[in-house]
Formats: sequence, C-alpha cells, structure tokens
Amino acid sequence: MDTSEVCWQAVVGRNKQADGSFVYAVRTTGVYCRPSCASRQPNRGNVAFFAGAAEAEHAGFRPCKRCQPQLAASLNRHIEAIAQACTIIEQAEATPKLDALAEAVNLSPYHFHRLFKQTIGVTPRQYALNKQMHRVQERLQQDGTVTEAIFNAGFASSSSFYERTEALGMAPSTYRKGAQGEHIHYAIASSSLGWVLVAATERGICTIDFADEPAPLHERLHARFSQAALTGDPAFADWVAQVVAFVEVPQRGLDLPLDIQGTAFQQRVWSALRAIPVGTTASYTEIAQQIGSPTAARAVATACAANTLAVAVPCHRVVRGDGGLSGYRWGVERKRALLEQEVLQ
Repeated sequence: MDTSEVCWQAVVGRNKQADGSFVYAVRTTGVYCRPSCASRQPNRGNVAFFAGAAEAEHAGFRPCKRCQPQLAASLNRHIEAIAQACTIIEQAEATPKLDALAEAVNLSPYHFHRLFKQTIGVTPRQYALNKQMHRVQERLQQDGTVTEAIFNAGFASSSSFYERTEALGMAPSTYRKGAQGEHIHYAIASSSLGWVLVAATERGICTIDFADEPAPLHERLHARFSQAALTGDPAFADWVAQVVAFVEVPQRGLDLPLDIQGTAFQQRVWSALRAIPVGTTASYTEIAQQIGSPTAARAVATACAANTLAVAVPCHRVVRGDGGLSGYRWGVERKRALLEQEVLQ
C-alpha cells in the first residue's frame, strides 16, 4: 500500500487482498486489526497504519481477538522457512536429513515436518524424492547409461530409484530413449477451441493438447515421445470423437481410460480437479484446502500448469480467489471459452 488513504480505502472496503500488506490500529481501543476485519468501522481520525504486527505491538497496541492479525506475521515467517527448506532440498546432491533441515530453519523436527506437509502437501522426504525424479528425467536424456543417470540425480542405489518409476509412466530405459518401444496411438481433429490432439498408450489417454494449427501438436507429441511408435490409427478416431464431443457438450461426460502420471502431490490435485462439477469453478486456495494443504495454493497452481490432459483433468475450472481468470496452459481465451460453454449448456 503506497499511501495512508489507499490503506484507509482497503479498511473501509474490508479488502481481504490487502491482508498481510499492513495492519491498522485504533487509538481509542488500543487494538490493531487486519484490513479485512469485520469489526465496527473506526473513526478515521483515530486510525494509525503499520507495516506489520511487530510494529503495531512495539507502538503499544494489542492484536484484535476477532481477526487475529498477529497470525498473519507468523504464517509469513513459516512460509519463508519452508521456502528456505525447499531451496536446501533442491540444491542438495542427496536427500537432507529431517533434523538437519529443521535446524537450518530454526524449527523443531516435529513442528517442521508438520508445517512442511501442511504447506507443500507432501513430506520433506517425498518432496526430495519428487525433485530427484525430475532430475532423473533430465539426466536420462544426457547420460550414457540409466545407472549413471540414477546416481547423478542423487539416488543412493538403483533399487531406491525403481521404487519411484511410476512418475515416469514407463521404464526409465524407455523414457531415456524417447519412449522407444512404446506404441502410442493418436489423432488430430477440429473443435470449437481449435485443433485438438488426443494420444494414448496401452494404459489410456496420456495427452489431450490444443493448438491453433495441427503442426505444433505434432511437434509437441514427437518431442515428448521422440522414439515411440506413433500411429495415426483410424480405430482411435472414436476416442477423439468422444473428446471433441465432450468439449462441445461438457455435460455428457468423458468415460475413457486415462494414463495419468505425476508426483503424489500432482495426483492429489488432479483428482480434486476432476471432482469439480461442470459449470462451476474453485479457487487455488479452495483446492489446497480440499486436499488437506490449506497453504499450498501456489503449489496447486504449479500442478495445474503441469497437467497434460486438457478438459479430462479440468484445470480450466480453477480460478483466482477473486474469481478472475489466471494463466492456462492452452491460453486464457480457451479457458474463458470452456467456462462459458459449460455455463451455457
């Protein structure tokens, strides 16, 4: 907030978006509050603004029992601690011990473990393993052998890695070779949202992709599965027709097998997205609360962005807290069109 007048307007409007930006204190009561506090509006002449809870308390004010503004400062400190721990994990060659991580961010191991899972949605160990799996995916395209890729990614043994291969969706040697040996059927068709590509492994649909022209769809599929046997099978056209029909009339549903691959956290998010009813939306924060990680809204947004199954995993139904449209892998205009079409049906 740039000026006291802007702050005052946020207080008058009880603007939740301003929470965390500042607190306001009332001289006649000696209490300070969040901008969105539902308490009776004070007289403007009795109000003072502070950058945060610490400054207000230093000036002699006590926190409001109704809106508990001091908790916001505590939450920010916790988020900073978890962000620092994530950085340590991402930069470490091997998975750091829980005690070492907790000590690095000045928290007890028990409190750190509980706070990390609450914020990120997975435990520190699961987070580290997921990061290692991503490093393996990168190394498989670079290193000479699968074993080299596994050890260079930070796994202590091959056996510990093979327990996690479900995140690749195929054997590591197959992934390294651009899905060599995999047989993937696909087809491209026209829809009201542009050209749509539908591709499937023997386990189910692995890709639903949109573009303005067919060429980028071919390019992206070949880049992801560069050595797979890609077949434009006429028999697969029925599945494509069902996907296109679902795009045009969402209420009819999509009853097709899906080959959904992702981390444990991504799987939880995508499962929650599939539970959002047609014609309705949910915010990133609401999804985070539904999966039991109320402070992981940003991680939810990242999981939405990683989705490769447009409409089948309806990440287009997730919006900002104020109802506005945020980014969408296939373009905000397609997101708007999908939502409008679902409401009009």
